[in-house]
Amino acid sequence: MKALFFIFASILAIPLNGFSGHYINAYNFGVVPSYIKAGAFSENEPGKEMPTGWESLTFRGIDETRYSLVDYNGTTVVKAESNKASSGLIRRQEIDLAEYPILRWSWKTEQVFELGDVTSKDGDDYPVRIYIIFDYDSRNLSLWQRIKIRAAKAFYGEVPSRAITYIWDTNAYEGMVVPNPYTNLVKMIVIESGESRVGRWLSYEVNVLEDYRDIYGEEPPAIAAVAIMTDTDDTGSKAVSYYGDIRFYGE
Repeated sequence: MKALFFIFASILAIPLNGFSGHYINAYNFGVVPSYIKAGAFSENEPGKEMPTGWESLTFRGIDETRYSLVDYNGTTVVKAESNKASSGLIRRQEIDLAEYPILRWSWKTEQVFELGDVTSKDGDDYPVRIYIIFDYDSRNLSLWQRIKIRAAKAFYGEVPSRAITYIWDTNAYEGMVVPNPYTNLVKMIVIESGESRVGRWLSYEVNVLEDYRDIYGEEPPAIAAVAIMTDTDDTGSKAVSYYGDIRFYGE
């Protein structure tokens, strides 16, 4: 359970898109910085449980994934340890995709899940994933969608009206876009699949603006929050994973 009612999944393929950016002094008057730090984990001291500006996301009746800041070859990263558990970390931050459409991050996992399945609630676990949650007005949804959101909120808490999740799955092909099994308002993009690159640090660059347009067929609202999550409760698995810095760049 989770992935989905994280705060605030018909299968089709949609291509992922580009990247770029360089640093500009953000404190120069009138100068727009070339990137925004969503997850500046490397600027934290190892040993802390929570990165600066982030908070926990937990689910009623489910054990929590343990997150901590650790030193990895001289760089501070987030370590996630999960054993039949599910929880995440979130940073609530407004980001304008018109100015900063490019998302760049890195991660590493030590395993994938044999029972993982993007189309099933029983298989809805991922060793690493990143959520992009949008500030979408729920009044634009259909009456039936609003009714389902109200019902879900009563049990799970806040439910996103629009969100894209970049995931590492076991069997689905890379580039696949699929609704989250718990709510079709959240779409998942398989950015990595299989076990061939398990145990390696991997970096990614995607155009969130274009992904949103392709998936929802409209211009996106501002980003409201970014979250990371390692969960193992649905498949009864174990996971150890790591997350590097998360940034949004201009084109």
